[in-house]
Amino acid sequence: MRMNNDIRNNWTISEIKAIYDAPLLDLIYRAAQLHRMYNDTAEVQVCTLLSIKTGGCSEDCAYCPQAARYNTGVEVQALMQKEAVLEYAQKAKDAGSTRFCMGAAWREVRDNKDFDRVLDMVKGVNELGMEVCCTLGMLTEQQAQKLADAGLYAYNHNLDTSKEHYSEIITTRTYEDRLNTLNHVRKAGVTVCCGGIIGLGETHDDRIKMLHTLATMPEHPESVPINALVAIKGTPLENNSKTDVWDMVRMIATARIIMPKTMVRLSAGRTEMSVAEQALCFMAGANSIFAGDKLLTTPNPSFEEDNLMFQLLGLKPRAAFKEE
Repeated sequence: MRMNNDIRNNWTISEIKAIYDAPLLDLIYRAAQLHRMYNDTAEVQVCTLLSIKTGGCSEDCAYCPQAARYNTGVEVQALMQKEAVLEYAQKAKDAGSTRFCMGAAWREVRDNKDFDRVLDMVKGVNELGMEVCCTLGMLTEQQAQKLADAGLYAYNHNLDTSKEHYSEIITTRTYEDRLNTLNHVRKAGVTVCCGGIIGLGETHDDRIKMLHTLATMPEHPESVPINALVAIKGTPLENNSKTDVWDMVRMIATARIIMPKTMVRLSAGRTEMSVAEQALCFMAGANSIFAGDKLLTTPNPSFEEDNLMFQLLGLKPRAAFKEE
């Protein structure tokens, strides 16, 4: 039975900390209970992410191989042609994906021919019957509305970390810039995809504060990606140690408890996780993944590997545009 008082936007940091610090098995059990109340635990949203414009970004995000200032071996590629994007989207749909996300390595969207081409891509993917998501950097209210009018279903703009730790990772835009973009997306009626990355050198308190920011928004993000840092040679974080799987499970379970209806996405870092470790994440409340062999420029499990895992665990792809 669903309890409406589980959906709260007035969480305190101390309440979230108490959940996050709970004994791990108790935490997973509580998260699994809420997950069953609010979601079909056999369903996992399968998303595919394509880099439609790669590299050459002017930002200094310390984890990102696409920043122009870092020598990471990423080859700069201009904006893809619509036909090639739609072909990739159709292959993703045929393989079981129901959400297609297009990412461009831009600091912000500019009102030019490239943005017009992206709007045309959004229309095209929407006509395939897939939920269309974009991650294009900062947006104005007017740009968010144009994307909405083109049929955009979701916009991804991650907070990455806590407000307090943010300046250690990015200096070329502020935390408020990110929140402003999210407000513009929400005002346009587009669903919000917003999460973060663990393994950036943050503390556990930073992780708790990031979750607090998400869970106290006027409306919870419809999707919260939890990423493990993929340390890329040439970036300032290239020597950061691998994120412990138990930290991923703890983050996913806490997110599930404080945002029961949100899609919690097990995102970057899955290539380093066994099927058993991923199963623990699903048990803890994850119900969304990225499928396909790449996440922008970093490796990801193949569609075939994920299909085998779904068969083993008794999971099935969630239908597009499903309403609760």
